[in-house]
Amino acid sequence: MKTFFIASAACCLLAIASCQKNTPSPAPSPSSSLYFPPVSGNTWETVSPASLRWNEGELNNLFTFLQQKNTKAFIVLKDGKIVVERYFGRFTADSVWYWASAGKTLTAMLVGIAQKEGLLRISDRTSQYLGNGWTSLPADKENLITIRHQLTMTTGLNDAVPDDDCTLRQCLQYTADAGTRWAYHNAPYTLLERVVETAARTDYNTYFQRTIRNRIGMGGLWVKTGFNNVYFSNARSMARFGLLLLNRGKWGSTPILDDDNYFNDMINSSQPLNLSYGYLTWLNGKSSHMLPTVRFVFNGAMVPNAPADMYAALGKNDQKIYVVPSQNLVVIRMGESAGNVQLAVSSFDNELWGQLNKVIR
Repeated sequence: MKTFFIASAACCLLAIASCQKNTPSPAPSPSSSLYFPPVSGNTWETVSPASLRWNEGELNNLFTFLQQKNTKAFIVLKDGKIVVERYFGRFTADSVWYWASAGKTLTAMLVGIAQKEGLLRISDRTSQYLGNGWTSLPADKENLITIRHQLTMTTGLNDAVPDDDCTLRQCLQYTADAGTRWAYHNAPYTLLERVVETAARTDYNTYFQRTIRNRIGMGGLWVKTGFNNVYFSNARSMARFGLLLLNRGKWGSTPILDDDNYFNDMINSSQPLNLSYGYLTWLNGKSSHMLPTVRFVFNGAMVPNAPADMYAALGKNDQKIYVVPSQNLVVIRMGESAGNVQLAVSSFDNELWGQLNKVIR
């Protein structure tokens, strides 16, 4: 995500804001006692750290750490209720910030909804929605690329072009057959927007608002920033989506993504190349992982200090949605880069969970 475009888009939205190949297995179902805040209004039940027997003495150390790491907003939900909510500097509960690539997981859920509604199938060729010649590839290579490849970062398109955000035909170049290479590449992901718009016959914001945002009480908006389409909202809207992820696509008893098979595929290894990646969602606890812009496969879990069953929406400059089904936890972080600028996973993930583990016991 380009800082220049993000800054300009933020200004626009502030004016609007008042408005081993692992075998896939279902994640544990959250407790039926999960709390969900009302869809309208600002009511959100809280629970004290003391009542959960958390280590309150470590909270101030956690807040100091977060402030030192350029954090703007931090929220922890337990069983859907707010345990920790802290804002730093001039940032408030009403302030709007960008999700960067954490918004990719929003798109993954939206594609699942479109499939459930019969508007598309993820096995469809992308060219069925973008037209022939949407890349610079020969037709036989272009036709290998499906929506599922876009969801899993396995299109085979060249991520080493001068601008890997560029969605123009000349920027979409061949490196490998679809499905044979994993690379974190923004452009093919971004084009899912046009796939959904074509399938739904409406614009992206309208479809997203109808199917997800308005149904769970989120605020926010997708904003075009150069080639990218970036989601902006306040921190509680991000927490609402985290709670939706925790409850496997249901808001209370109301299905938002009414497809358990798709959701299960979304939060499990989607291909054997990077076990720590589902459908535009990062997965912890796998035997190996890959990182954006790096061609190596690293042994071990992506975030060793975090619970093994955690899955996450992660964005540039350390925008974070962590979901831990085994503990009914959702953790939200918005802010500037914590120091090690990365597109998604960074060293901050492990540092933060090291601090959180001292509080949550």
